[in-house]
Amino acid sequence: MFSRLPAFSVTLLLFFTLPTFAVEPAPDFTLPSFPDNREISLKDFKGRVVYLDFWATWCPPCRKSFPWMDEMHERYKDEGLSIIAVSVDKKREQIEQFIKKTKPAFIIAHDPTGNVAKAYELRAMPTTYLIDRNGQVVMTHMGFRSTDTDKLEATIQSLLEE
Repeated sequence: MFSRLPAFSVTLLLFFTLPTFAVEPAPDFTLPSFPDNREISLKDFKGRVVYLDFWATWCPPCRKSFPWMDEMHERYKDEGLSIIAVSVDKKREQIEQFIKKTKPAFIIAHDPTGNVAKAYELRAMPTTYLIDRNGQVVMTHMGFRSTDTDKLEATIQSLLEE
């Protein structure tokens, strides 16, 4: 099939057709949640699709993502979607103030040491990891732009249908 294409074209074709991520097990974690300070573990969500979002109160795109995550939570929670938004803020008070204003319906957790963010090799804020029902990271998405929401929702729907 590729024999008539120049080597550069084959390389380019393979580069653009291969996924930009590998399916791998999601690192487990246990973190305190808001507002009740109960501990949540990723392993408790096995069998559900998890939208794991790392964010901070000082990050404008992170704050913009909250209404959309609320919408996704309401739309798909009964189909098996769990949204866990992990704040990497150092001070709990900053998170509490933000949560009081936004009143998210999904789970908020706190990673004050940054150890969970390190386990996920976090490189940008916000960063989202979509985790399938078997606990495998199947997609990583950096940043939040309204132009990306249709693709994110389609991926969520696809995982929920599996």
